[in-house]
Amino acid sequence: MFRLFAGRFLRDARHYQIAALSTLVVFNLGWIDFGARPANTVLALAAALLTQIVCSRLTGVPIDLRSPLITGLSLSLLLRADEPWIHALAGVIAIGSKFVLRVDGKHIWNPAGFAIVVLLFAAPDHVWISPGQWGASVWFAALVSFLAFMVLNAARRGDIAIFFLAAHGALLIARALWLGDPLAIPLHQLQSGSLLIFTFFMISDPRTSPDSRLGRFLFALAVALLAHRLAFFWQMRPALYVALIALSPFILLLDKILPAERFAWTTAAQGVSR
Repeated sequence: MFRLFAGRFLRDARHYQIAALSTLVVFNLGWIDFGARPANTVLALAAALLTQIVCSRLTGVPIDLRSPLITGLSLSLLLRADEPWIHALAGVIAIGSKFVLRVDGKHIWNPAGFAIVVLLFAAPDHVWISPGQWGASVWFAALVSFLAFMVLNAARRGDIAIFFLAAHGALLIARALWLGDPLAIPLHQLQSGSLLIFTFFMISDPRTSPDSRLGRFLFALAVALLAHRLAFFWQMRPALYVALIALSPFILLLDKILPAERFAWTTAAQGVSR
C-alpha cells in the first residue's frame, strides 16, 4: 500500500512543483532578501486556498488544494506590492480566473501570471515585478534549473521551456551583437532567477500551454518575440508576463489547427506522453 501511494505521489508533476516552489520560497525568506515578506506569502497562499475551496463548492468540483498551493507560492515569489492585502487579492483573482475564464473545459491563462498582469495594469503605482529581483548568481540559476528539471520531466513539458529559452537567448545575443555590446550582457540577463522561474514554472504550465509540440514551439517563439518588442522598444519591464497573457488566447487557435491529446494530470502521472 505504501509503495503504491509513494509511486502515485512521485509520478504527479504537481508534487514536484510544490516542492520546488516551496524550496525557492524558503530561500527567499531565509537566506536571500528579495523584498518578499512572510505576511505576503501567507496571505497569497491563504487567499488562493480559500478561493479554491469556495469556488469548488459553488461549482460542485472536487476540492484539490495542489493547484492553489502552486499558484500561491508563485505569487509569493514573483509579485511585489506596497500593501500585503494586494497579495490576498492576487490569490483571489488567480484562482477565480481558473473557474470563470474557461473555454471547452480549459482555463485560458496561467492563474498566477493573469493575476500579476491584471494588478500591474490596475495598480501600476503599487504593484511591480522586477526582472532582476532574484539576482543573477550562477549558483541560484543552477538551483532553479535543477528543480525545474524535476518538474518538467514529470509534467513532460520540457520542450516548451527549451524552445522559449533558445528563442529568448538568441534575441538577446542578436541585439547585443547589433549594438556592439559584449556577450557578457546577454549571458548575465539569461541568468536572472525571475526569467528562469517564468520559463520553468509559468510558460511551461501544462494546463495552459499548447497540446502539440509544434504548437508549443510556435507559442514559445511568439512570446519571446513579443516580449523582446515590449521590453526594448516600448521599455516595458514586465514584458515577459504581459506577452504571455496577451498571447495565451491564441493557444485555443493553435490547438484547433494542430490538434493533439490534451494534457491531464491523471494520465501524465501514469506516464502517458503528451
